[in-house]
Amino acid sequence: MSKVKVGVVQMTCGSDKQENLNKAIEQVKEAAAKGAQIVCLQELFTSLYFCDVEDYDNFNLAEAIPGPSTDALSTVAKACGVVIIASLFEKRAQGLYHNTTAILDADGSYLGKYRKMHIPDDPAFYEKFYFTPGDLGYKVFKTKFGKIGVLICWDQWYPEASRITALMGADILFYPTAIGWDTTQDEETNQDQYNAWQTIQRSHAVANGVPVVSVNRVGFEQEGAMKFWGGSFVANAQGKLLYLASHDQEETEVIELDLSQTDYFRKHWPFLRDRRIETYAPITKRFIDED
Repeated sequence: MSKVKVGVVQMTCGSDKQENLNKAIEQVKEAAAKGAQIVCLQELFTSLYFCDVEDYDNFNLAEAIPGPSTDALSTVAKACGVVIIASLFEKRAQGLYHNTTAILDADGSYLGKYRKMHIPDDPAFYEKFYFTPGDLGYKVFKTKFGKIGVLICWDQWYPEASRITALMGADILFYPTAIGWDTTQDEETNQDQYNAWQTIQRSHAVANGVPVVSVNRVGFEQEGAMKFWGGSFVANAQGKLLYLASHDQEETEVIELDLSQTDYFRKHWPFLRDRRIETYAPITKRFIDED
């Protein structure tokens, strides 16, 4: 399949988990009605972004994967004939939790999950309090509509993660994400941060010759202190923007990707061919110094 239509669901979330799930399901159906074959939901879409505080009660939001949310989404995936990429708070065992994305194929089957590898710990993003780093490695999933690579939010800053996933044969890289602006910041700082975020991900498309789909939440949370900046986007295998969402509106859009462009761009810009893999061993060091 050389062409595939991807659905991007950028939405606001509330405090009611079931309402958020129901809302996401309706948006998946809308995307499918527009022709989407693969639909990506934003990071932790069943809740507000709870990692702004260290609160033990928030662990009650977690669930097993597979579990109730994947069961509900599986039914929708089968009914609509779409692949669904669903980012959820996983309870793996008592006291062990992950930031995890589940993949449902177009026949409703559960294909597996990817556990977020890079976990931030910044003001208002206290994820290390909640999430254990992923231990499944980087993952690629063979779906009805192509082989997809899934990474999650903080993973998006790391070229190593995108490179490994691309080398595993991903046709598209998907990034469910949740990132925003402190509302006390000035506009120049806001734009610098957003541009850095978009640029690093588009560079993954260029370096690897694969499309990138980044899906972010939108809206004010944390009692108005955080504006999740939306700005979801789709870039082709040369990093060209095919779709760019607003910073303040919910959007459900469908964009067609031509996967045959990967071969074209990799032939004309042969970055994979020219990799000097025999020189890369030092990348596994924390820092290269004299000690």
